[in-house]
Formats: sequence, structure tokens, C-alpha cells
Amino acid sequence: MTTVVAHIPPRETAVRQTVEFTEANRGWVLAAPAVVCLAILIFAPVLVVFGLSLTDYNLGATEWRGVGLKNYADLFQDPNVLASFKHTAIYVAIVVPGSVGLGLLVACLIQQRVHLRRAYEIIFFLPVTSTFVAMALVWQFLLHGRIGPINEWLVAIGLPRMDFLTDPSLALITLAGIGIWQLVGQTTILFLSGLVSIPQDIYDAAALDGMDSGWDRFIRVTFPLLAPTTLFVLVTTTITAFQVFDSVASLTRGGPGNATRTILYEIYLEAYRYSNTGFSASLAMIFLLVIGVFSVVQLVVIDRRVHY
Repeated sequence: MTTVVAHIPPRETAVRQTVEFTEANRGWVLAAPAVVCLAILIFAPVLVVFGLSLTDYNLGATEWRGVGLKNYADLFQDPNVLASFKHTAIYVAIVVPGSVGLGLLVACLIQQRVHLRRAYEIIFFLPVTSTFVAMALVWQFLLHGRIGPINEWLVAIGLPRMDFLTDPSLALITLAGIGIWQLVGQTTILFLSGLVSIPQDIYDAAALDGMDSGWDRFIRVTFPLLAPTTLFVLVTTTITAFQVFDSVASLTRGGPGNATRTILYEIYLEAYRYSNTGFSASLAMIFLLVIGVFSVVQLVVIDRRVHY
């Protein structure tokens, strides 16, 4: 038997290899503009901030020198910085479970509505679309210790007045409550999108198996199928909670008695009020590292229990 070997001309081989190379790199070519934009808008500024954190640069200065890791060493000895980490941790510990849990509850209640469902979705999403600086005036009036409606209601039911924004023991908790109000609309909409994606056939099959209780259906069907949505909501809400700034700057300005100074507000003070740009840059890098670690831990730990 004679074996016939097809002979491919060298030119045709070169053309085929070129075509294969083009196909393999087409994705990189299409992604190149996005990669360049990410490098310019995100990675380059981070490198600049890291470079500033290794200097004693002050805002507006014409000369500065490198100080190595001195700013990072001073950072962990500054009582204001340590207090800002503590206040931010307390804020996140209140806002994340509060906004995620309340958002899930509201989403489940809206999902069961037949009439006025769109109206409820719009109402709960309004805090997300509103400008907080404008809403801060409303919150200042509502929470005012003397003329605020909330204190009037407390007096009406026999409770004492409370200085929500001027009492050091209440100010941070009050800001956390406002933070939950800000985020619950966003988490509600995200959970509603997850609930809509659950097929009705699964609930019908659960009912045939004798799962008539609403709580049983939620624990055994709804919540497990919402796991991917819950993971996404948890990560994004945690990042947003760490970035608390507008409510502090608008309502308390870090007071009373530095009781509400958070990390971002501390960065703002060091950079623009005290002109310690190098020191604030080191704090910004630590802040970025903290957010990254929390996000990665959440993804690694929770993703193992998520079924897609």
C-alpha cells in the first residue's frame, strides 16, 4: 500500500499560520482600547499615588524628597488615623448587613405584589438617584435636636429628645442609619433582578414535594438560587460602605469630637486641609489595600458556597 502525503506549499502554510495568529489575537486587539483606558484612568493614578506616598510632598510645594516608608510608619502611630479605621469598621459592620438584609426583605415583599409593583420599585430606588448634598439639608432638619420632627415624635410617645448628629455616642450610628437608607434601594433592585431570574417551575416542583410554607420555600429554594446575586450585592455594598464620605462631610464634618472621622474623610483632611499630600497618599494606599483584601476574602470564602 502506498501512502500519499499531501504536500502543502510553503506560501500556503505561511498564510494559514498568519490567519491562525490573527484569529488568536483578535480578542486582544478588541480589548486593547479598554486596557489602555484602564491603564490611563486607574493603574497610572495608583502608581502616582504610591510614588507620592514615599515622599514628604506637601500640596503646592516646589521641592520635596523621598522618605521611604516613613509615612506608613507614622500612619499607624497617628491617633486620628487609628480612630478613622475604627469608625469606618463600625460603620461598615452596621451598614452592610442592614442594607443587604433590608434590601432582600423589601425585594421579596415587592416580588409578591401584583399591583403598584413598579411604583414601589421607583419609591425605594429614589434615594439612589437623589443628590445626597441636597438630601443632607432634609436630614439635618429631620434629626434636629429641638425642632426636628423625629424628636417631636419621640416626645409624643414619652421618650426624651436625642441629639442625633451632635452626641458623640449617637452620631456614627445615625450616619450608619442614613447609609442604610442610601443603599437599600440599590440592593432591593439587584435582589429583584435575581428573583425574576428564578424559574416558576422550581417553586411548582417544591409545592408538589409538600413545601407549602413560605419560609421553607425561601430557605430551600429562593435564597440558595439567589446566592450569585447575594455575593455580588455583598461585595459592592461593602466597597460602597467603606467609601463613606458625603454624609460625613455634609452632616458632621468628622465631629462631634472626631467621633465620625472615617478613612476617606481623614484622607481629605490630610490632603486638602493640612496639605500633607505624601502622608494622605500613604493612607490612600492602605485604604485601597483594605478594600481589596475584604473583597478578595468575600469572593474566596463565599464563592465556595455559591451554586451557579
